[in-house]
Amino acid sequence: MKFAFTHPMHSHPYNPELVGGAGVAAVAVAAEKAGFGGFGFTDHPAPTEKWLRAGGHDALDPFVAMGFAAAHTTTLRLIPNVVVLPYRNPFVVAKAGATLDLLSGGRFTLAVGVGYLKREFMALGVDFEERAGLVDEALQVIRAIWTTDDYSFEGRHFTAAGVTAHPRPAVAPPIWVGGNTGAARRRAALYGDGWCPFPAPAVLAQTARTASLESLAELEVGIGDLRRRLDETGRDPATVDITFSNSQGGVPGADGFDAAAYLDGVAALADCGVTWIQVQVPGDSLAHAVEAVEQFGEQVIAKL
Repeated sequence: MKFAFTHPMHSHPYNPELVGGAGVAAVAVAAEKAGFGGFGFTDHPAPTEKWLRAGGHDALDPFVAMGFAAAHTTTLRLIPNVVVLPYRNPFVVAKAGATLDLLSGGRFTLAVGVGYLKREFMALGVDFEERAGLVDEALQVIRAIWTTDDYSFEGRHFTAAGVTAHPRPAVAPPIWVGGNTGAARRRAALYGDGWCPFPAPAVLAQTARTASLESLAELEVGIGDLRRRLDETGRDPATVDITFSNSQGGVPGADGFDAAAYLDGVAALADCGVTWIQVQVPGDSLAHAVEAVEQFGEQVIAKL
């Protein structure tokens, strides 16, 4: 089992300690020392004030921030949570990802999602209703441009003729597909190296425009569906990562965090087929975030 977390900008307004270079570096360095496998950032280039006031959160640019974190670490994987793929042209995403992967020594994983904030799409000039088709084409383009010279593509949304985009990654970075729906699992089976569902009660699922996922039993059903789709495409399910969150034991850094119960939850998720766990880290202060990361390393990661 491996562990990752998102830089803890969970609120609006954010704690300014977390935004400066020193804060990002401190959290990334602490994560690597604690034994975390991955660290990343969210993707909200144009959120509305209404969404922020309703519980949304601010965000750094994920590629710039991951590049900064990469410069202060040596083994930590850079895993965004997640890049909203329709927001950007796939050739631009491929170039940014290839650059980050090269400069970090092969430590980039491209985790992507379809997106759900209609007004953010509007601000970026992207047709919200076309987002699923945009993602399907973009996933094909990104994988190909990382591995192919003189590449041509003719799609509904993107057309390219004879593109050669160097420097290329030495090895194409893994692509993880986020979302709880069958469509997300279809994309993971066809184009991805990982599936990233997330716990979603019915109300949250409706807001995020995805399927609800409220129990381990529902997760197991989704994993079974993913494995069936992988079998149909001739792929080995053991080569595809699955990420999820652990609800047992509480939140690291919070009063009453129960490491033993958390480890029981880790074991249960591993039995289901989960290979990475997304950990929640507090964002009320830089000191608390670093303390929680260190505590998690000592009480959970070291025990495994």
